[in-house]
Amino acid sequence: LGGMWVGTFHGLAHRLLRAHWQEAGLPQAFQILDSDDQFRFIKRLIRTMEIDEARWPPRQVQWFINHNKDEGQRSAHLELTGDHYQDHMIEIYAAYEQACNRSGLVDFAELLLRALELIRDNASVQEHYHLRFAHILVDEFQDTNAIQYAWIRLLAGASGNVFVVGDDDQSIYGWRGARIENIQRFSKDYSAAKTIRLEQNYRSTSTILTAANTLIANNTGRLGKDLWTAGDQGEPIRLYAAYNEHDEAAFVLGRISDWVDQGNLRSETAILYRSNAQSRVFEEKLMAMAMPYRVYGGLRFFERAEIKDALSYLRLLQNQQDDAAFERIVNVPTRGIGDRSLVVLRGLARERSISMWDACLVALDEKPLAARALNALSAFQAMIRSMAQQIEGLLLHEQVEHVLEGSGLLALHQRDKSEKAESRLENLQELITAARGYEPGEEQQDMAPLDSFLAHAALEAGENQADAWEDCVQLMTLHSAKGLEFPLVFMCGLEEGLFPHQRSVEDMEKLEEERRLCYVGMTRAMSQLYMSYAESRRLHGTEKLAFASRFLKELPAEQIEEVRPVGTAQRAQTLSSPAWQDDEAQDFTLGDRVMHGKFGEGVVLNYEGQGNHARVQVQFEYEGSKWLVLAYANLERI
Repeated sequence: LGGMWVGTFHGLAHRLLRAHWQEAGLPQAFQILDSDDQFRFIKRLIRTMEIDEARWPPRQVQWFINHNKDEGQRSAHLELTGDHYQDHMIEIYAAYEQACNRSGLVDFAELLLRALELIRDNASVQEHYHLRFAHILVDEFQDTNAIQYAWIRLLAGASGNVFVVGDDDQSIYGWRGARIENIQRFSKDYSAAKTIRLEQNYRSTSTILTAANTLIANNTGRLGKDLWTAGDQGEPIRLYAAYNEHDEAAFVLGRISDWVDQGNLRSETAILYRSNAQSRVFEEKLMAMAMPYRVYGGLRFFERAEIKDALSYLRLLQNQQDDAAFERIVNVPTRGIGDRSLVVLRGLARERSISMWDACLVALDEKPLAARALNALSAFQAMIRSMAQQIEGLLLHEQVEHVLEGSGLLALHQRDKSEKAESRLENLQELITAARGYEPGEEQQDMAPLDSFLAHAALEAGENQADAWEDCVQLMTLHSAKGLEFPLVFMCGLEEGLFPHQRSVEDMEKLEEERRLCYVGMTRAMSQLYMSYAESRRLHGTEKLAFASRFLKELPAEQIEEVRPVGTAQRAQTLSSPAWQDDEAQDFTLGDRVMHGKFGEGVVLNYEGQGNHARVQVQFEYEGSKWLVLAYANLERI
């Protein structure tokens, strides 16, 4: 086995290029650009070319370049169409190739493309590797893209000794360029290939597998397989119809508490969701319960970069002497205030013992910077002053929404059509939701709502999530869950427009990928699987009635047990608690009309908690839905 080449596509491509750097047209000491370095390189290039970053965002340019390389397309292969936007993209791509060649730099997509060209265009190199590799073995074949499959076919040559392992039902990375067609067409490209179906499953119960098989059978063009197990039939899949996202989170964490009380580990449980923004409500309740948790493969809500950017704007509006907030967002989105300008401002601030904001005022007076940078600083300060005035008198969620729009943060991510940008946009919209539902504690009643909210966000971000070795609940997106397994799994937010995602419901290929993602989520469960949806959900800043996902309707009814939490019947009963009851035994029932001194008339929708922690959700006529602490809300029944 010592002579085997084992590695990722990128790792093996790198090895080939190091061995044949001259034939590949590279300097011997060529360097690799990781994704972040590539982004910064593109950003500098766009500035050098004096191209408008607002119209051609560096992140979108990066996607354009990498996508075309993944498809085997050089800039020279792309035809100018007369479309101003597209033609500029091709122009930037060409300039980027030239700049990388001059600097001896190779990005990840270039590794694969350059290695493919090396083998394809050099007969001696191609013959050497056809003799060198008598057999080629590929794992996770369903995740390969166009150029990776071309790479395999070129290396295999006429012998065709290729052994691939993959599961077309787990092809969930189409947004990264993975092509399910590769595994679907393999038998056509290699007609002598034999298909071996690995159908025995050693992870999940028979009930879970039967339901997953039934779901995925709705997809077309499958190679076809039916998973089975020699293990137990297991418990039914439990389906919970939550009243809203708070009820959903309370139910899930209640079941996890029961699991731990029975002597099991928190680390044996996983909460899976389609969108990163869904994690916020779970995080909020986990922290309230002091239950350790970890966001697998990502950051907690208030630690995410786009959320920190938004909060920094809000902080600077409240306190213009906040240097940390100033430095974070002075050039986000890009407005022509570069590193050199910041060095000068820091020097002025240090020499005169003043804030960065005041250093700007000094710079505008003394003009130690170029006119372009000074104009940008002046415009930035004017924008901050203007927004500070405009948000006065607005409700908290309106303040947050106004700043997200006025700062350009929403537009920044709306222009970028990548999956990551969409997730960032959803998180920013969820920040509006968080502000709309925020109620300060008793100790914060004297603070301005925005100051209280910023303190709340800082405290939540400051509580570091559990370490990987700790016994903690696992939170993750369904994409992050691939390859993992847990005895107890909760799949949350199974609603039309959320899962399947709204952008997928009109596109059959995307819809089928969403169904495969559901299949992957279900088969992460070893023993118990809970699936839930909310009848009403406030997500991305708005509250809407929700409808159960079509995927739930595709599951076999005999494998599903609908559950309601203990005490659900109390929803029609009186809400009361000695901690907030007065002598007249004031109480409320769901559906009661109530009056709040600040928010006006509303209808009681939901409740949770006991004693001093009892909360009630009220749908107000003009202010939307809010959760109020009963001990301080002073609600009156109408």
